[in-house]
Amino acid sequence: MSEQYISLAEVNKLLEEENLRRGEMGIEYNAIQKSAMEHAQKVTVLSKEKADELMAELRELKFGDYVIPDYLICKIADILPKYKNDVRAIFYKERGVNVEENKIDDAIIEIVSKYI
Repeated sequence: MSEQYISLAEVNKLLEEENLRRGEMGIEYNAIQKSAMEHAQKVTVLSKEKADELMAELRELKFGDYVIPDYLICKIADILPKYKNDVRAIFYKERGVNVEENKIDDAIIEIVSKYI
């Protein structure tokens, strides 16, 4: 079994599909599952398809030898940062990359702005 990072938009879609499948069998989500689905519905801005497009564009970005890791790409797709400080906060714990100097924040904001 492999692991991969997914966006909240994909989580939302998976939970909705599972809810429909269970509904057809007469099974309801328990309280925690309902809460997770409600949260995903409230915070998800993009459809899964649009989130996938955004993430694909972000994966194409390269800054010298630095490529944005998948976990940060998902975080960007979930948060949809509008300001440079938002991007810097997402990259705060990334070592060895200067977001401001490499203009990573500008590139990300430009791409994200097409989706919001």
